[in-house]
Amino acid sequence: MMIFHVCLLNLQQTNRQICGHGTYFNDNGELLVSTVGIAKKTNKFICIETVRSRYCGSVGDFVIGRVVEVLQKRWKVDVNARLNAILLLSSVNLPGGELRRKSEEDEQWMRENLVEGDLISAEVMSVYADGSLSLQLRDIHRKLNQGVLVSVPSFLIKKRKVHLHHFPCKITVSFGINGNIWIAPTDEEEKDCSSSGFMDIIQSLTYDTHDNIARFRNCCCLLAENKVMLFEKSLWLAYEYSLAYKVNEILTESLKKEIANYVRDQIQTSLDF
Repeated sequence: MMIFHVCLLNLQQTNRQICGHGTYFNDNGELLVSTVGIAKKTNKFICIETVRSRYCGSVGDFVIGRVVEVLQKRWKVDVNARLNAILLLSSVNLPGGELRRKSEEDEQWMRENLVEGDLISAEVMSVYADGSLSLQLRDIHRKLNQGVLVSVPSFLIKKRKVHLHHFPCKITVSFGINGNIWIAPTDEEEKDCSSSGFMDIIQSLTYDTHDNIARFRNCCCLLAENKVMLFEKSLWLAYEYSLAYKVNEILTESLKKEIANYVRDQIQTSLDF
């Protein structure tokens, strides 16, 4: 049952129901819902599964976020969650891979290398009691430069063992579990985890690279609009199908549905996904 506004759930009241997320009892003892979503019933337990909601992180998630504030020995990062995530200075690998006690010089280094507005890829290290996330930057996690950010509902990102993919067309796509997708040109230094994660790598891009980045971006948007799960296979299928058209033609209404239906059919009929 799809719920669109506050209303009375018409359920058989043979026994008293137990209200869960998005439900409550009024003064007359009637069970009401207070959020948009799908009603789920398990025995006596009733809850509402929301159609769109904030990202709720868990340990080990790969996320992409934007720095919103630099504080003493920590950064605050917006990861599309209810609360801003925290990135501690102690959870960051210093340039050169040094493992030592952080000093005042390192605190000065914080603002020189990661300021408000910068994008980073990180991993959820822990979840605090209030639900906010603690992040860490290790190995493949880094400051993101020279690319395009696409934001989609987090439930459309399919969880995989690897969320950073280098495509044959020399484009790298990072799928953040929190709904942020980063599309950038593939850089050989980026593939080498020994390079510093805070280097501002700026390279001259060709027309083909710009075209491919825009094509991947449009493919992400049309798949998200048509509620197709986003991961490396679905995005690559959409990209290949779109090559017969110009980049600006991909976002026409008829073609968006055509590409999305093609990808959906391919995923459903293939055992590889």
